[in-house]
Amino acid sequence: MGNPGNTSKRLDRLANKLAVLAARRARPAGGFVSQPEPRSIGLYMRGKQLVAGNILLAGHLAEAPGRSLWDFSAPDAFIAEAQGFAWLDDLAALGTRDAVARAQDWTWGWIDRYGMGRGPGWTPDLTGRRIIRWVHHAAILLQARDQAQSAAFYAALSRQATYLARRWRSAAEGLPRFEALTGLVYAGISLIGMEALVVPATEALAAACNADIDAEGGIPTRNPEELLEVLTLLTWSAGAMTEANLAIPPAVSQAITRIAPALRALRHADGELARFHGGGRAVEGRLDQALASAAVRAGATPAIAMGYARLHGGRTSVIVDAAAPPGGRAAWTAHASTTAFELTSGRRPVVVNCGSGASFGQAWRQAARATPSHSVLALEGVSSSRVGRSGEVLEHHAQVTASRLTVGSEGTDLYLAHDGWLASHGLTTSRSLTLAHIGRRLSGVDALTALTAEARRRFEDVMTQTAMAGARFSIRFHLHPEVDATLDMGGTAVSMALRSGEIWIFRYTGPVKLDLESSVYLENGRLNPRPCLQIVLRGEARSFETRIGWTLAKAKDTPLAIRDLEGVDPDIPPEK
Repeated sequence: MGNPGNTSKRLDRLANKLAVLAARRARPAGGFVSQPEPRSIGLYMRGKQLVAGNILLAGHLAEAPGRSLWDFSAPDAFIAEAQGFAWLDDLAALGTRDAVARAQDWTWGWIDRYGMGRGPGWTPDLTGRRIIRWVHHAAILLQARDQAQSAAFYAALSRQATYLARRWRSAAEGLPRFEALTGLVYAGISLIGMEALVVPATEALAAACNADIDAEGGIPTRNPEELLEVLTLLTWSAGAMTEANLAIPPAVSQAITRIAPALRALRHADGELARFHGGGRAVEGRLDQALASAAVRAGATPAIAMGYARLHGGRTSVIVDAAAPPGGRAAWTAHASTTAFELTSGRRPVVVNCGSGASFGQAWRQAARATPSHSVLALEGVSSSRVGRSGEVLEHHAQVTASRLTVGSEGTDLYLAHDGWLASHGLTTSRSLTLAHIGRRLSGVDALTALTAEARRRFEDVMTQTAMAGARFSIRFHLHPEVDATLDMGGTAVSMALRSGEIWIFRYTGPVKLDLESSVYLENGRLNPRPCLQIVLRGEARSFETRIGWTLAKAKDTPLAIRDLEGVDPDIPPEK
């Protein structure tokens, strides 16, 4: 018998070819019925770099002034980002004559090379993403174009819409499907002759909301940045419907209403998202825009959202991964980060997770998913959740066995325990966190405990196998690259200076050794990982219970209110 997977792939390729053939026969749209307001946000400096010929996409830099974007031989991630046309946002943000010329040249270059259905960009999600940008920025794209060029533009849009109407179902559930359906909604609302797409597109979008967004506004991947992208797409679709005097399906409105409070819970004190399960801090300004567009009245921020616990006091926020890693299709991108946390003071991130290494290659991607890449306790050489034989899918998940969030006299208390090393070592891992009400002190206790007779027998086996060396562990606190940290008090503490002028002090108690070591901050859109530091406590669990206490506290002479300083963002290489 043949391989069912290969048969499915052949059928999918055949369906794609048939959809492309149908797209080539599509009747060109006669123009725009209505054009939604351009809602996508770009970066002025990125626009300047694109005009200068420094093209930074998906962490890969192509430097070639005057060359077409479509002439580069580049990694798949670069090509996918180019085909999605999000770079149009940056050129529109710049808005100069050169920026408009570059946007037009690259767009009609794409039409000439790929517009008949060829090339890597003919997938449902990329096609949806591309349609959205073409509609958003049609005003600058069609500026001073002649009749033949305009006709080519509308014909290419029509082919993409026809293709998408046939192929959106093949988009993966989650963000790719929302991108495809939002593009289809835009095409149906905006283009003369495509009105028949509106009803099926909006119905499918409503069904996707019901299927993929849970009652608390979360999504299966537990990726905060992906949740933001979903909300952004839904608000764009809803805005386009409103402008076209169409009713917004209740399922879409209700999904927006559910997601907005969840995102507020995942938002740090600096206004940016927590970085977990492959998500980054998101495009600058995107979170504010999405929440404003959602128009959901800000009530009390939930303490738990999408499996994350949020502690907040004064100028300080702490966001903790308080659930098991996601399963199903999300297990391909899940991280072994249960009980890891991030801490932000005012506008300054202090303790972080390394982030997603996906844009830096497979080795970085896999390393970033491991427990030591997060600010949490890890046994030496063994992540709390582990990939299976495929080397890709997170199959052995740490399950949270206890969870309590209470408000006490000293501050907000969070207690979590998980069984990530119970089967292998007989140890249950717990973390207690208390954030003071005024936000100047975070106290923690990390423990490894053999709770039952069976667990103690397993731990005794481990002790025998290691010649009584026990279970080696480390507790890591990865620091943001802008945190200047030094060992202090004879090596018993770490002093951390923020660019705002704040000073934080880290201290600990228990049988561990304190070190300050190098680490990396993996940020989407950068050329290379950013070097940073990490605080590391190392020890050995040799008894049925090992407890390590620690504190992160502002120095006593740090004022209650302090003025944040503007920093320089080295995200983009300098102009030449």
